[in-house]
Amino acid sequence: MIESLKQLLAHLYDVKGLIEWGGPVLVCAIVFIETGMFVGFFLPGDSLLVTAGVFAGAGHTSIAALLIFVTLCAIAGDQLGYFIGRMAGQGLYKREDSHFFKKRHLERAHEFYEKYGGKTVILARFVPIIRTFCPPVAGAAKMSYSRYLIYDIFGGFLWVWSMTLLGYTLGRSVPNIDKRIHIVIAAVVVASLLPAAYSAWKARSQAQVISPTRTKTEEK
Repeated sequence: MIESLKQLLAHLYDVKGLIEWGGPVLVCAIVFIETGMFVGFFLPGDSLLVTAGVFAGAGHTSIAALLIFVTLCAIAGDQLGYFIGRMAGQGLYKREDSHFFKKRHLERAHEFYEKYGGKTVILARFVPIIRTFCPPVAGAAKMSYSRYLIYDIFGGFLWVWSMTLLGYTLGRSVPNIDKRIHIVIAAVVVASLLPAAYSAWKARSQAQVISPTRTKTEEK
């Protein structure tokens, strides 16, 4: 079982191979699953979009198809996640961990939502894992659907178009970049992890500041 999961993940993170094999249809499917189902938090959303854009810039696939259909799938996926959260409510937080569901990811998305409010729906698009769990958190919190939908449509367009057009620009302006796509993927992965790394560092710094203060108070 574990070996099969490792092989599956290896194939999923072969972003170049995925796009060459499945084209825009597979990109749409992966984006929908990542944004609409709990099992999608490990999927390569950002790197997939940038890589697809690079291939479109190099003439291997249609940029129009990517922008239109992937945006629709990103928005549709979030709607599914929202309604799952709306129906399941607080029961989601009592669900047991499994291979494809981790309660800590849901709690992390909830903290993100509490901190940034409605803007989370837009900001979460650019943070791996958070973008998968933000929609059900918004649904469980009973955020107004009309308000959620407006934020989500804007966020979907912003995420898909910025990532894909970044790759498209690189594909058009850098000769043979599609042959060195592993460098682009590595850069995107690092960039996508920076917000999470910064949040972790900030939380740790705040904890270190609070801890000595508590110690001094206890001593008194």
